[in-house]
Amino acid sequence: MANFSKPTAPQFSVDVYQNEFLPEGGRDVSAIVTVTSTGGGTGGQRLSGPAGAGAGVVIMVDCSGSMDYPATKMRGAREATAAAVDTLRDGTSFAVVDGTHVAREVYPGNGRLAVADARTRAEAKESLRRLNAGGGTAIGTWLRLADRLLSSAELTIRHGILLTDGRNEHESPEELRAALDACAGRFTCDARGVGTDWEVKEVTGIASALLGTADIVADPSALAADFTAMMEQAMGKGVADVALRLWTPVGVEIAFVKQVAPTVEDLTGRRTEAGPRAGDYPTGSWGDESRDYHVSVRVPRAAVGQEMLAARVSLIAPDPAGGDPRPLSQGLVRAVWTDDLAMSTSINPQVAHYTGQAELADVIRQGLDARKSGDHDGATAKLGRAVQLAAVSGNADTAKLLSKVVDVVDAATGTVRLKAKVADADEMTLETRSTKTVRVKR
Repeated sequence: MANFSKPTAPQFSVDVYQNEFLPEGGRDVSAIVTVTSTGGGTGGQRLSGPAGAGAGVVIMVDCSGSMDYPATKMRGAREATAAAVDTLRDGTSFAVVDGTHVAREVYPGNGRLAVADARTRAEAKESLRRLNAGGGTAIGTWLRLADRLLSSAELTIRHGILLTDGRNEHESPEELRAALDACAGRFTCDARGVGTDWEVKEVTGIASALLGTADIVADPSALAADFTAMMEQAMGKGVADVALRLWTPVGVEIAFVKQVAPTVEDLTGRRTEAGPRAGDYPTGSWGDESRDYHVSVRVPRAAVGQEMLAARVSLIAPDPAGGDPRPLSQGLVRAVWTDDLAMSTSINPQVAHYTGQAELADVIRQGLDARKSGDHDGATAKLGRAVQLAAVSGNADTAKLLSKVVDVVDAATGTVRLKAKVADADEMTLETRSTKTVRVKR
């Protein structure tokens, strides 16, 4: 008989970094909210029975005809899926889906999920021999099948891994958008593009809508290592459907709510109402990790000496017993009016850092779009500003990617020249990873 010990719930903490001081009549308040989860993910204590119980993963593999050109893509996809299956914890529910212009269950079949153990992992890997290239690409059908499979079992963590090598040519953008809207909030999904013939905005859009990660794997031989790392991250998630709840007093307007680390993700438009003057912003599933959010609000004008609570930020998670969502932790954003010029004009270092990181992501996107459209002057200006921001913030990874697209004359002033020839993989890597940020040093 298995010895079940009491599991340890994840512990969340919220830290607020801001300059609360405003000049007389000042209205704009910004704060960086750092959320940290410990003890419930990769390092947490779980039931000593099936470690993955309550978690489900569906692996969606592109099997369109282009996966055979070159053949290393299909071979790499099979090897990567086998590696991901090997990484599954005992007790995790899982399935493998073959994606073309339709979606087909490869393992276990019959509209259900398998439960990971030595036998089912071996069966799943044997079934991968049936993954053969042929057909078109309709990613929305893959996502809808994954949703149905993940909904077939009682799960607390629902996750997808999606691999594609081409453009979504066999359904309209509206059909893919409808599928993403239908799946949003039901499961998270990491998306990967293999090779260089896929559309960056499609893959990053899938990950953004489903609160997952996106990346390029230009060389198919690197897929297995990437899939293993993705699955290890998925297996480390300990709590799902966590929301950032923002409560504001009467008269306070919300300018924006953004995740700014480890990637930039604008959550402003994803608000769902949660009672009087309160709204929830989805953050997805959590393991042992820390993320930063930028909250910006506008408060009513006030005189020197007055102060107010500008916002209350809480972490909310579903109640396992089905009751009201439970608060995990909270922090306060304040506004204090002063006539001290030095206090009111000082920019909080965390706010300044992440404002720059968000601009960095924007100017990379704008610069690459300008380059593609033939606007060389616009591309040079935007990518030069990106080089300058990357240097100032210490974002060495992004600076290295930028150097594959431009020749840097002077990073401090953002003086660059566009390279005459740029490899597709280098340009796509920069575009895909443009939203990755570095944490501010505290």
